[in-house]
Amino acid sequence: MTDTLRAAVEAGWIARNDFAFDPSAPKVRLHEPTFGPDEVMAALDCLMETRVTMGAKVLAFEAQFKSHHGAAHGTMVNSGSSANLLAVAAVANHETRDGLRPGDEVIVPALSWSTTVWPLIQLGLVPVVVDIEPRTLNIDPEAVERAIGPKTRGLMPVHVYGNPCRMDVLTEICRRRGLILIEDCCEALGASFRGTAVGRFGRVGTFSTYYSHHITTLEGGVCLTDDFDLAETMRILRAHGWVREVEDPKPWYDRHPDIDPRFLFVNLGYNLRPTELQGAIGQVQLPKLDGFVAFRRALAAWYRDALSPFAEFLSFQDETEGGFHSWMTFAVQVAETAPFRVGALRAHLEAGGVETRPIICGNVARQPGLAPHPHRVAGELRHSDRVMDGGFSIGCHQHVGPAARAHVAERFAAFFAERGLVR
Repeated sequence: MTDTLRAAVEAGWIARNDFAFDPSAPKVRLHEPTFGPDEVMAALDCLMETRVTMGAKVLAFEAQFKSHHGAAHGTMVNSGSSANLLAVAAVANHETRDGLRPGDEVIVPALSWSTTVWPLIQLGLVPVVVDIEPRTLNIDPEAVERAIGPKTRGLMPVHVYGNPCRMDVLTEICRRRGLILIEDCCEALGASFRGTAVGRFGRVGTFSTYYSHHITTLEGGVCLTDDFDLAETMRILRAHGWVREVEDPKPWYDRHPDIDPRFLFVNLGYNLRPTELQGAIGQVQLPKLDGFVAFRRALAAWYRDALSPFAEFLSFQDETEGGFHSWMTFAVQVAETAPFRVGALRAHLEAGGVETRPIICGNVARQPGLAPHPHRVAGELRHSDRVMDGGFSIGCHQHVGPAARAHVAERFAAFFAERGLVR
């Protein structure tokens, strides 16, 4: 790509995109893009070469991503939701030894995303919904232990907003009770527990590189595993059920010599393939991850300090002991005893240009999409209900600079001052 084109892209980017905070028209968004001219140039390079479907650049990003996490195998897909689907489908596939089978139960946290749970149902498994810890917002290991029944075969924790679950306790439960561990790390890129990256504790870990996450490939996701056979199954299921992308196709070729190896379908499959543009963008983005996470961690600490005068009425997500939180966004909960409702605070913030949203999808057991399907609720979901009814999140990303974060704090302070709640 020529220097002239590069200069044009940079000039066009500057002309069209200004993420600086404007006090005359304040806006603090939940998310802003992590990409820029470098990523645009990488995508343009794919388009100019006309090689846009999954190929060498996707393979290069897979290698880069698995190396970054110290994993043996990485399989890139077109979204984090697809990563969850592919991971569950592979673990539940008939080719998988000691895998999940239809009717098996898999424990999930109530505070999760829809596509944590839907793949379980789509593969004939039964979600068992348990409550969370109120301070970390992560799955409660004691609730997991209580929920295990004769049909329970799996556990799929979610590292909420980048806060690692108590993986020492969860892995011990899985070892002792014979459960298959699938880690949903779609909100947790850059997080770790006691020095080990999330996604490295279970049989497979899933990640998302969606537009609003820590890094982006616009849409995208990755599955990580050290299990060669499982990785091969994921490569087959990702694309039609054929064997084009497996690392060792020879056993399949030898078994079916009468079929064109380019069109040899050996299993059920989807089309979850990413594009070369996504792979190219990912290669540029991943080296920026540590810097983005460092910024988010500093901002989250600043928020906690700035909002501490309102601790009588608000609480915030606590970093898990031994964990390294990557802070995809910043969660706030309004106390049940507060003399106002969460909607009033959110409306005040939104009116002042501070975007808010619910925390994940709230208590997934209350979502109507789950009701028609086999599932089990184990125990009370009191803490997840509290998050759904009294919680929200605000932006915690690289474009919330000093002026923007000060504006957020001022909007909170004004809300409490208007109600005479500041001492």
